Amino acid sequence: MDPAVQTLIVLAVMAVLFVTEIIPLAITSMGGAIAVGLLGIIPRSQVFSGLSNSTVVLFAGMFVIGGAMFHTGLAQKIGITVVEKAGKSENALMFSLMAVTAVMSSVLSNTGTAAALLPVVLGICAAAKIPASRQLMPMAFAASIGGIITLVGTPPNIIANGALQAAGLRQFGFFEFAWIGIPLTIAAILFMMLIGKRFLPKHILSADVEVEEEVENVSNDPKKMLYAGIILLIVVIDMALSASIKWLPSLSMAAIIGAILCVLTGCLKEKEAYISIDWVTIFLFAGMMPVATAMDKSGAGKLIADTVIAIMGDNPSPYFATAVLFLLSCILTQFMSNTASCALLAPIGIAIAQGMGASPHAVLMAIAVAASCAFATPVGTPPNTIVLGPGEYSFMDYVKAGIPLIVVCFVVSLVIIPMVWPFF
Repeated sequence: MDPAVQTLIVLAVMAVLFVTEIIPLAITSMGGAIAVGLLGIIPRSQVFSGLSNSTVVLFAGMFVIGGAMFHTGLAQKIGITVVEKAGKSENALMFSLMAVTAVMSSVLSNTGTAAALLPVVLGICAAAKIPASRQLMPMAFAASIGGIITLVGTPPNIIANGALQAAGLRQFGFFEFAWIGIPLTIAAILFMMLIGKRFLPKHILSADVEVEEEVENVSNDPKKMLYAGIILLIVVIDMALSASIKWLPSLSMAAIIGAILCVLTGCLKEKEAYISIDWVTIFLFAGMMPVATAMDKSGAGKLIADTVIAIMGDNPSPYFATAVLFLLSCILTQFMSNTASCALLAPIGIAIAQGMGASPHAVLMAIAVAASCAFATPVGTPPNTIVLGPGEYSFMDYVKAGIPLIVVCFVVSLVIIPMVWPFF
């Protein structure tokens, strides 16, 4: 059997298990990685390569730093301060958190932004006595969509620009993405505040109970609180500057250095550091990395793309082609990395646009934007994965809130993109 078909079968089985949760999500993810290895789709030596992936290491380090913020009482103090300013209204907090997250994510790594804000959001929810599940997913969505605003906010934007350069076409400007990124961010915030929140779980989570217990048991040692704050600040600054200042530690290195310093300064004990790591998140993301690689290397992603393009026919209208490529990019990015899905479709989009005698900029923008709309699964993008454990979300929680948000982004994009970047 063709490796591409085998990969799609494995992915289909995983999708069913993810949705039904007959077995734990992490086991499904790791089982998928083992399956593509046993089938020979990827080398067996790469089956567990996801465990050493830099993003997984980043998760672990930031979980420890987050644990230190709770053990010292800093997260709770920040939470109380924010609640005093914004009030305990769920909408006011959601607006503030999503807006701040989107702005940070526009110039920082969306993964780093979500990881850095996770303990802060948990502290705010504890102080406001709002279940963390009501705020963490909106924060993760804002981290993904905020990255669309600038050229460096998310990898698909850079990939799209690279494809234009390779084709000898005009590249997008640094802030040109803001013409669609800002409206999408506003639309996403309004949607989550007015409609999307209805799809979020409302029950009191064990994670919230644990946070409340930590609030009661914390010592509030001012010195250790200061240490935790300084460590987090240094890590965040490094994440902001590491892309442009090459001698600074990478995101994952900064997170691990910060985690080590948290233990060395006594912000939390070694055993507490291990406990603070959400291992479901670690294994879920680590398992999906080899599966995403298998989709790319086996040609499964290309097979899907070719099939969809064949369905469009020989002479689709530019508007219809843009809509189809948006949906295709969006579907692929729920299970593939957004970088891989955009890299796969960008040259195809340029070829289709030029074949119709249309400008490829609208098509490329649609593909790049859709690649960042990975809202419908916990494995679509790292911010979704990082809030999975702390929010105690199920796979279907992402589907319920994510698909309507994707529809909103699809409609807004199909209205604005052709206006800003005309086809002819």
